Amino acid sequence: MLISSYFLSILLFCTSVFLAQTNGSQLILVNNCQEIIWPGILGSAGQITPKNGGFQLSSAEEVVIDVPEKWSGRIWARQNCHFDQQGKGSCDTGDCGGQLHCQGLGGEPPATVVEMTLGSSTSPLHFYDVSLVDGFNLPVSMKPVGGGIGCGIAECQVDLNICCPSALEVRIGGKVMGCKSACLAMQSAKYCCTGEYADPKTCKPTLFAHLFKAICPRAYSYAFDDSSSLNKCRASRYVITFCPPK
Repeated sequence: MLISSYFLSILLFCTSVFLAQTNGSQLILVNNCQEIIWPGILGSAGQITPKNGGFQLSSAEEVVIDVPEKWSGRIWARQNCHFDQQGKGSCDTGDCGGQLHCQGLGGEPPATVVEMTLGSSTSPLHFYDVSLVDGFNLPVSMKPVGGGIGCGIAECQVDLNICCPSALEVRIGGKVMGCKSACLAMQSAKYCCTGEYADPKTCKPTLFAHLFKAICPRAYSYAFDDSSSLNKCRASRYVITFCPPK
């Protein structure tokens, strides 16, 4: 009887672990930069926004975020932020309405964005990418913990600010803090893939998109850059690293 009770307890424990893993995913955010950053988080329509939408993350610090099954949203880094006790202030890059907690607001471009859909009603697969469609401010990567069959790495490891064309530079205090997307810089349907260009047949990569792609081949360089940038996986844990090691 004691033996059967022991195995029953082990079975219950394993079942609880399995259910915890299948009922959602864990996102491990790591700050490998030499500076404090303020990650911003935005859940898609109808989804929760974890961590109230934003928080401070010191250099060499990490935080684990639990998200429910089928969660989708975006995560980005904000730089050089200053907030008062009410959480109001501003950031040099990635600002979200001057708030520490980005409730309902995305990051102001330019910002490197990690996008994900962790399962849906039509597919159990997880889809994720690193996007330069809104420009670039910091290198970032996303990959499954432990790997997996068909699981890729979404990343832009290189500091694009170093080689950003002058027409796309965002300078603060004489330093290049961000690199605009062609859409943000040109403000035209052709570069933004909108209007008559809202189709992969009519919206083609620009010279700037080709430059971004050559430097960061595993990141979205423009709106319809699906084939080489969108990753598919099915893992219970993912690590998102800001300033990932090269």
